[in-house]
Amino acid sequence: MQGLKSIIFIGLIDFLPLQNPSKSTNLATVALFDELKAELSSLPAEEGLRQLVGRVPPGTIKFSSAFGEEDQVITHLIATNNLPITIFTLDTGRLFQETYELMDRTRARYRITVDTYFPDAADVEQLVRTKGFNSFYESVENRKECCFIRKVKPLRRALQGATVWVTGLRAGQSANRQTFQVVEWDADLQLVKYNPLLHWSFDEMQAFIKANKIPVNSLHAKGFASIGCAPCTRAILPGEDIRAGRWWWEQTQKECGLHEAKPAEQR
Repeated sequence: MQGLKSIIFIGLIDFLPLQNPSKSTNLATVALFDELKAELSSLPAEEGLRQLVGRVPPGTIKFSSAFGEEDQVITHLIATNNLPITIFTLDTGRLFQETYELMDRTRARYRITVDTYFPDAADVEQLVRTKGFNSFYESVENRKECCFIRKVKPLRRALQGATVWVTGLRAGQSANRQTFQVVEWDADLQLVKYNPLLHWSFDEMQAFIKANKIPVNSLHAKGFASIGCAPCTRAILPGEDIRAGRWWWEQTQKECGLHEAKPAEQR
């Protein structure tokens, strides 16, 4: 099991979750992925998180929260069950004030610690110096560059030492995410990715939030379905896709690089 603690990071921009590990992967990590895939894929979220804690080395399970509604459900499950799972968030420096308020409310409600990771100051300074504060509006390439600096690179630091990355992804969030699986292999990060709410419906999530009085972002009541950075998020209109408010000026796939899907033939 010692090999599980040694995680190999490959310097690629996008994280591309695969269904099967590559041949070069550490055999112990492959065995862990195979076992978790068999054990967790059909379990309810709460039971799956409990099972995960019993199967993975202490201190190597990390949950990334952006304080969205799905993330708040998982935080509730972790906190109320006293599960030893590290919770972290990425502060891009461009978040809504309402998001910061929710962060503090969540910490107070559950009496938890949330590790916060910021983008490298030198990277942000260089970006602003050369392209200005709002270069992401000018092209998809510029937007992805900003996301890479503010989100993808900090995520890599946050996941150092992890064997399992827990996320709040739901298949209903986008067409891209409907191709994901409950337990996946992230080939770039060389770790297991666990999506316990993947098959939850929106209504199921809302009912759980209401029943457990889970704190959520006040922007949801104003039409904001998916909330990211303030300059890149707007409220959606009736009938629009749940991700329509993210990078609304683009017609491309609505992802920032944290959760990219790979073509089926490459999985």
